[in-house]
Amino acid sequence: QVQLVESGGGLVQPGGSLRLSCAFSETAFSIYTMAWYLQAPGKQRELVAAIGRAGDTNYSDSVKGRFTISRDNAKKTVYLQMKSLKPDDTAVYYCRAIYGPNSYWGQGTQVTVSS
Repeated sequence: QVQLVESGGGLVQPGGSLRLSCAFSETAFSIYTMAWYLQAPGKQRELVAAIGRAGDTNYSDSVKGRFTISRDNAKKTVYLQMKSLKPDDTAVYYCRAIYGPNSYWGQGTQVTVSS
């Protein structure tokens, strides 16, 4: 059974940092494009950042310069380093793995930015 398990969420003050992790059970992790999405209360899920099999990355305009996505193929894990966090970043963050027609989602991890 394919599984994506996110961790690292929590409560942080504005201006603080968090690092999210997503462990993927699939052996062929390295061929997948990995991505992070967020879903704020009452809003649609939206793409935050993605990293391709070659390490190419892209980011939403709202997080450019503050968030960094990376991957460790040996650990089958993708990370999202978040800095200079703002209250608007508060959301459930989901990890997604994509390869061709296959797409898998994690269960999500809550990030709350508040003083």
